[in-house]
Amino acid sequence: MGGFDIAVIALVVLVIFVIITMVKTVPQGYRYTVERFGRYTKTMEPGLNIIIPFIDRIGARMNVMEQVLDVPTQEVITKDNASVSADAVAFYQVLNAAQAAYQVSDLQNAILNLTMTNIRSVMGSMDLDELLSNRDTINDKLLRVVDDAANPWGIKITRVELKDIAPPKDLVDAMARQMKAEREKRAQVLEAEGSRNAQILRAEGAKQSAILQAEGQREAAFRDAEARERLAEAEAKATQMVSAAIAAGDVQAINYFVAQKYTEALAAIGTANNQKIILMPIEASALIGSLGGIGAIAREVFGDNQAPAPRQRQSTTPRTGPASDPFEPQGQ
Repeated sequence: MGGFDIAVIALVVLVIFVIITMVKTVPQGYRYTVERFGRYTKTMEPGLNIIIPFIDRIGARMNVMEQVLDVPTQEVITKDNASVSADAVAFYQVLNAAQAAYQVSDLQNAILNLTMTNIRSVMGSMDLDELLSNRDTINDKLLRVVDDAANPWGIKITRVELKDIAPPKDLVDAMARQMKAEREKRAQVLEAEGSRNAQILRAEGAKQSAILQAEGQREAAFRDAEARERLAEAEAKATQMVSAAIAAGDVQAINYFVAQKYTEALAAIGTANNQKIILMPIEASALIGSLGGIGAIAREVFGDNQAPAPRQRQSTTPRTGPASDPFEPQGQ
């Protein structure tokens, strides 16, 4: 092999090396930066790219896919001086490969420290109760703050999520006792409200019952008074009729009136509870005469004036009392 052959082989090898150095392939999901004499010139997109050999070189190989960063557990002092442990995860994506490569050193460490400091700031400005019940609010605040701080680095913080918030054990026990006391208080309040409502309903029922009972008594009293009024009117009318008959010279009318009172008095004496035996002089002829007078007046009232008045039986028994009986009918 002569010198010419060696030169050709060397030239071929040099060409192959230049081609390999000049042609670069970028995989999907990555961006490569190109530096010329140490200065950034451009960013290569996924696919086949050509650079000037021996002048340009690959600077940084940046992953532009969304990545997750685990934030380690850290102690946080809340606004009300409670110590809690919190850990989180952050999701980010490189939007500008040149800024992510040349604006910050050690990108992941920078994002990690930025997230940790903002977790302390956001959670430290809240009370413990607010901290435990508003995780969504904390996540939104962290996302907004960390994303604004990382924006000059050419990256986008897509999500910041708190994985766990762990208060101390004694604080957890105190919170459990507080929750139990609150629930017992709520149960007692509900029981008291139920008892009060039951008493109100019973009082309303008693009130309604008393009103209905009073209305019934008033109606009964009204009807009783009306009955007594009508009875008084009837008695007054009967007395008026008897008085008119007496004024007209009818002796039977006064006999009727006296016999009525006489009969009522005997009925009252006979039905008395404290009387078992009644001893009093009663002349049957006088009572029969009174009844005869009552019948005569009844015939006059009902218009039966044609029938003759019943004749009274003359007593043949000699009387030892007064000469005449005031209840004996006169003018027969």
